[in-house]
Amino acid sequence: MRIGCVKEIKNNEFRIGLTPDNVKNYVNAGHEVLIERDAGRGSGFLTEEYEKAGAVIVDEAREIWDRAEMMVKVKEPLKEEYACFHEGLILYTYLHLAAERELLDAMLASGVKGAAYETLIERDGSIPLLAPMSQIAGRLSIQEGAKYLEKPFGGRGVLLGGVPGTPRAKVVIIGAGTVGTNACKIAVGMGANVTIIDVNLSRLAYLDDIFGSKIQTLMSSDAAIEAAVAEADLVIGSVLIPGKAAPKLMKRAYLKHMKPGSVIVDVAVDQGGCCETTRVTYHDAPTFVVDNVVHYCVGNMPGAVPRTSTIALTNATMRYGLQIAAAGLEEACRRNEVLYSAVNTYQGRITCKNVADSFGLECQSPRKLMGERA
Repeated sequence: MRIGCVKEIKNNEFRIGLTPDNVKNYVNAGHEVLIERDAGRGSGFLTEEYEKAGAVIVDEAREIWDRAEMMVKVKEPLKEEYACFHEGLILYTYLHLAAERELLDAMLASGVKGAAYETLIERDGSIPLLAPMSQIAGRLSIQEGAKYLEKPFGGRGVLLGGVPGTPRAKVVIIGAGTVGTNACKIAVGMGANVTIIDVNLSRLAYLDDIFGSKIQTLMSSDAAIEAAVAEADLVIGSVLIPGKAAPKLMKRAYLKHMKPGSVIVDVAVDQGGCCETTRVTYHDAPTFVVDNVVHYCVGNMPGAVPRTSTIALTNATMRYGLQIAAAGLEEACRRNEVLYSAVNTYQGRITCKNVADSFGLECQSPRKLMGERA
């Protein structure tokens, strides 16, 4: 198969879908890999390294789009790239279609086969292609939140861990999945007073066993969230329903009762955000203020640490990418049925129920569609 990888064009996005080592793996398996010149520079991977690994270096991204049978990316394509779509192309990347109706329509119109990292669910219920970025985003959320609590950045002027004789900052984490757990780990490590909220009592019991008296766990409810955030210095939104728009658990009305200069970091922004006041921001202008509360809503948080993020992501995506390249999407899904869960669009049809439900549209089974076309 001919594999393509282009430079990400999202604002301040420095990750890349393939490392030189990944290229070598594809080439050794008999595939051809096209890499846009300097596409990996932002992550510290030079064109010469890709050439040494066996990639064909191409100067123009459009040529790669036109020639590729499978495009491996990091972020969802932007409007400028929609014209590059062509029927039969396998697009293997984060898609977040529940928050991107225009992208969904463009993929359906062009017949692109969309395989989304964020909806691939393994047999044990894990989400292996989302997990590494969730780990990074969770850890970054506390790092960024601590920074924007500083007075020069609009915050309350509170040190997360305090010092002897002063109170520690109060951190509230909404959602105890991978993002929330990693945020909790860093917040506890920095000495903050941490409360974590979730609907899953078993998950809360697990975190209670790990962190013990260092954290407070709360069962999620509107009343519990409203009361907790009113006392918070930093709120982390880390709610996820794979493929579906995030529920709006942080109501705008809650902000009026929060401390002036407190900070919200909405990690769920890729799926529309879990705060009613969330809107997408970028690394060059990451925050805005609503009702005296600082909002950090960067849609590609792990892009701030592209070297770490690229290696972590491609460690996870490589395995499944090789399966698709070896057999084609249809046969790869039949050989490994887990791959069906990644398929969001297929030849003009929506094949992910959560994406379809987000827009009130019809969903069709990828198994059935692929069987009809086999």
